[in-house]
Amino acid sequence: MQSELKKAIDTLKQGGLILYPTDTVWGIGCDASNPKAIKKVYQLKNRVDSKALICLVADDRMLKKYVKEIPEAARNIIEITNKPTTIIYDDAQNLADNLIASDGTIAIRIPDDDFCYWLCRKFNGAIVSTSANISGQPTPKSFKEIAPEVLKGVDYVVNLHHEKNCAKPSSIIKLSNNGLVKIIRE
Repeated sequence: MQSELKKAIDTLKQGGLILYPTDTVWGIGCDASNPKAIKKVYQLKNRVDSKALICLVADDRMLKKYVKEIPEAARNIIEITNKPTTIIYDDAQNLADNLIASDGTIAIRIPDDDFCYWLCRKFNGAIVSTSANISGQPTPKSFKEIAPEVLKGVDYVVNLHHEKNCAKPSSIIKLSNNGLVKIIRE
């Protein structure tokens, strides 16, 4: 795993795109603070840039770097949830402008996965995580279902867990600082 982490991190630091296994599905990733890399993700996925992307952080300490105020409800959800859950937070900060939604929100997940944890920790920053498909196409459930244009469109493919079938995408919950809670995807 160490050599895969190093290769992935080197690619991220150079502004490249990686294809990597997450706690949910195979993801296309890049440095969440690099607007050029994020633009490449939108181009590869053939996705309109008004549709927000999710990013991963290692833990709640790292989360504080990217969200001005973490609602108490978020801490509770992170602690009690038993399935991958992405939370949309108000008042994003320290991220590329083209990653932050027009209303100032950002979707962030703390993955329960060793590779993702160490990738974020050793990279020391948030990493984009969007499903490894072209927009409008089904999300691949395994590495072998990933479209050739996605495989060719990234700069590095992590050589781990190619045999694993992936779970479904994460749940998404929007938590507003005013206390409003909205389930976006179960």
